[in-house]
Amino acid sequence: MMKQFNTSDGVTLRYALDDFTDPWKTPPTVILLHAVMGDHQRAYRWIPILSRHFRVVRPDMRGHGRSDVPDAGNLTLGRLVRDVMELADHVQCSAFHIAGASVGGIIALQTALNYPERVTTLACFATPPGLKRHTNIDHDTWIARIRSAGLRAFLESTIDERFPAGTDPGFVKWFLDEASRTNVEFLFRFIPMMREVDQSGRLHEITQPTLAVVPGADPHIALEQYEALRQIPRCEFVVYEGLQHNIVDAVPERCAGALLKFINTHEKRTST
Repeated sequence: MMKQFNTSDGVTLRYALDDFTDPWKTPPTVILLHAVMGDHQRAYRWIPILSRHFRVVRPDMRGHGRSDVPDAGNLTLGRLVRDVMELADHVQCSAFHIAGASVGGIIALQTALNYPERVTTLACFATPPGLKRHTNIDHDTWIARIRSAGLRAFLESTIDERFPAGTDPGFVKWFLDEASRTNVEFLFRFIPMMREVDQSGRLHEITQPTLAVVPGADPHIALEQYEALRQIPRCEFVVYEGLQHNIVDAVPERCAGALLKFINTHEKRTST
């Protein structure tokens, strides 16, 4: 059953919380942020791997999944970061690990920049430092195609750009069913807003240990565009060769295992 809370600007956000750690321990918290047109369910195959070790919080970002669609004035990168922080306060978490996929990773990056005292480690999967200079996507063309053909038809036409050949057809249908439920008018506000984000000039300010996992065959973002993340002083940069953009869905166990190992390594270093 999903939980919910109200943000300071009156939007109801829903989230899942999974904790299968030993009940006599106080586990670290990991907040997982999904990609655009996603929701908390996209990390379902991560949960068995992570929730035995951490308290895992998976919100539906505003405008996504079961969370409310905000008014036009209540959609900025800063507001999305505040949603994360208000959720952390709501679940009584003073410090946390944060990981995000694609645009969710951009929000995670900004959270680490804005609240360095609260973020213990940062992990980004298929995430460039903003979309203003670090993507090859023509978002105006994407929006025009969605307006013309509809969101599901657009997603079907770009599925080979997202997943490798041989991906389970059942998963692909589920992905299309879920993603195509996204409120299209909200999407037309969300994409241009994120297109104006450029974090590359501030990457050197990120002090947290950072894991950057990127796909080696992304048709949307070139490897050299991802490599801007190497400017983060304590960045562990990993390339998954031969994979398209949606690595968190294509190889979820591999991604979750990498995150588990990364966090555990730095948890041990902190405690020694």
